[in-house]
Amino acid sequence: MTKEQKSLTRRDFLNQVGKVGGAVAVFGAMESLGFFASPVMASASSYRPPSKSDLSQSGKMGKKVIILGAGIAGMTAAYELGKAGYDCHILEARGRTGGRNWTVRNGTQETEIGGVKQTAKFDKGLYFNAGPARIPQHHVTMDYCKELGVPLEVFCNVNEYAYYYQENVGGLANQRIRKQAIKADTRGFVSELLAKAVNKSALDQELTKEDREKLMDYLKREGDLSSEYIYKGSSRRGYTELPGAGLHPGTVGTPYTSSELLQSGMMNNFNSEYSFTQQPMMFQPVGGMDQIPKALERQLPGKITFEAEVQEIRQSPEGTRVVYKTKGKTQEISGDYCICTIPLPVLKNIKADFTGEMKNAIQSINYATTGKIGLQFKNRFWEQEDRILGGITTTNMDISQIWYPSSDFLTQKGIVVGYYNFGQNAVDVGNRSIAQRQSHALAQGGKIHKQYADEFETSFSLAWHKIKYNEGGWAEYSASDLKNYYPILNQPQGRIYLAGEHLSYMTGWMAGAFESARTVVSQIHEKVLKESGPVPSIAG
Repeated sequence: MTKEQKSLTRRDFLNQVGKVGGAVAVFGAMESLGFFASPVMASASSYRPPSKSDLSQSGKMGKKVIILGAGIAGMTAAYELGKAGYDCHILEARGRTGGRNWTVRNGTQETEIGGVKQTAKFDKGLYFNAGPARIPQHHVTMDYCKELGVPLEVFCNVNEYAYYYQENVGGLANQRIRKQAIKADTRGFVSELLAKAVNKSALDQELTKEDREKLMDYLKREGDLSSEYIYKGSSRRGYTELPGAGLHPGTVGTPYTSSELLQSGMMNNFNSEYSFTQQPMMFQPVGGMDQIPKALERQLPGKITFEAEVQEIRQSPEGTRVVYKTKGKTQEISGDYCICTIPLPVLKNIKADFTGEMKNAIQSINYATTGKIGLQFKNRFWEQEDRILGGITTTNMDISQIWYPSSDFLTQKGIVVGYYNFGQNAVDVGNRSIAQRQSHALAQGGKIHKQYADEFETSFSLAWHKIKYNEGGWAEYSASDLKNYYPILNQPQGRIYLAGEHLSYMTGWMAGAFESARTVVSQIHEKVLKESGPVPSIAG
């Protein structure tokens, strides 16, 4: 190899490629040399934000991008593209940012589809997260909270001192039972049954003698079994009389029978409390979940037009055009690209330059029916009398769950999520009037907490399938949907890209919106770099 060949820099190489094949050939060479990440790899671990240097080195300038929706996905896209000098403008149909990330406070107003109006009358300083309310520690949402300066606090997702309550099912029906008692007894009886199987040599073909000895030792510890490998109850399940000082050792509760446990079905709730996303300790922003969209909004001054309802989404080979209404007037805005984060139930009714295949995919996806109610109480009886600080009570009634606040512990007032329900339960409760929803939540919750009637002050409820500009909680894909429609939804329509939690495998989570936005940002950025233009000058 000659001296001249050895001194050939990447700049020289790319300039020579450009003379032969133009900018497209240069981009291919740059991609082969590892200058760009593949858009399909824009995950929390591999995402590389676009930068102004990418464009300047390639002889490009940031394009104008119209973004539809100032939710998490829309504002994240604008925020990330803005880092590279793109000119982004967001159209938001509501008068606020956040989309489904919605914190209800005193004075919050909402008119549901059908005309039902509500105004929140919570005390100043109290709030109710009507949408997302918890963050798993492994989600990219945590990274954005750090980057945006959003302080976090612990969200108690699993509290063993909260209750199970099963109405009219089995021998434990219509009793509020501490979760720790059900879990301890279930562990005990399952361990006892397995120990009996091991002792009777039922597992001889599966286990060596040494394995059996180790398994028996484990089962004894796991189920807190006696020396005879019998479950007789233990302090794990809690006390009917708490231990104290002096001669007061406390009284351990009598375990429920294995038949009572099986008939109750309460153990079927365990898997929903411990999973990859549902962890005992999760997180929430201090002061309400809307602190995240507010932090994003602060990064986008002058970039959002509120109360701008999209009417048409159009495009040509040269760019995109969006027709919208604001304050009774029809206006238009044009750009080079468009990122649409509008939920699919709403998007399907907007005129758009999509292929028939894309329109069919948009119309084919179902969204979750889900509802919530926030109940303000004048005293935190659940903390003072029931000793429940955070966590969730689980029921088989159509209120489904009761959530206790994970902030401002031991203060006077608080807001409890009186129901968080799904499916037909959400439809049935959501179809009631506001007053009926409230009375229903108080009646069913009062079976668990008798203090409801005396301590209740005010409420705010919602049915997400009746919330304008959402019309559902989150996308619910079947296996068939993921195979037949999801790939189509993830493909750009010319210069129009879809983004949002519904364009992720984490539907319903803010992380899905963040990740989806980053994927689209990478795709647009790389497409801009691929467009024909001056041969890029790359430092050697």
